[in-house]
Amino acid sequence: MKPRLDSLVSSPAAGFDQPFEMMTACHERMQRTLELLRRLRAHVASHGADEQARQAARDVMRYFDRAAPQHHQDEELHVFPPLVAKGDPAALALVQRLRQDHVRMEAGWSETRRLLDDIAEGRLATLSSADEAVLDAFSSLYAGHIDAEEEVAYPGAAALLDAAAVQAMGQEMSRRRGGPK
Repeated sequence: MKPRLDSLVSSPAAGFDQPFEMMTACHERMQRTLELLRRLRAHVASHGADEQARQAARDVMRYFDRAAPQHHQDEELHVFPPLVAKGDPAALALVQRLRQDHVRMEAGWSETRRLLDDIAEGRLATLSSADEAVLDAFSSLYAGHIDAEEEVAYPGAAALLDAAAVQAMGQEMSRRRGGPK
């Protein structure tokens, strides 16, 4: 019997009334999705593009097609502006780096998604060394990025926002995702 290539599991609930906690929970889902991608690669090496591999590829695509862009937009709209407004050179450099990461993540996702779509559709049953390099590059973008956001950017931005601004932030994030107006 083949080992199961399980899909994503739910993560701790954090609502729009706690937007920074929600973004941290999103990072946890990102990391689980990247772990699924790692397991998918090992599975494809052993079993090709079987149904489990195709479903895992669809799960990774679903997350990075839908949730990740919203998450990056949350940061661009709500986390980075207060840090920039503060004008601290270290904060400005961090925001610049994180924004560059977002651009690189988007470009890397295009290449990664193409490979995953080929697996999901059964067109790709083996990953070449070039394919592996694309997947490595995409996955590696997230480790330092997430750490910098959680350790510096989120606490820094949260310290600059009052309760009303945090509430407005959560409401905007909810509206953008189709929540209450």
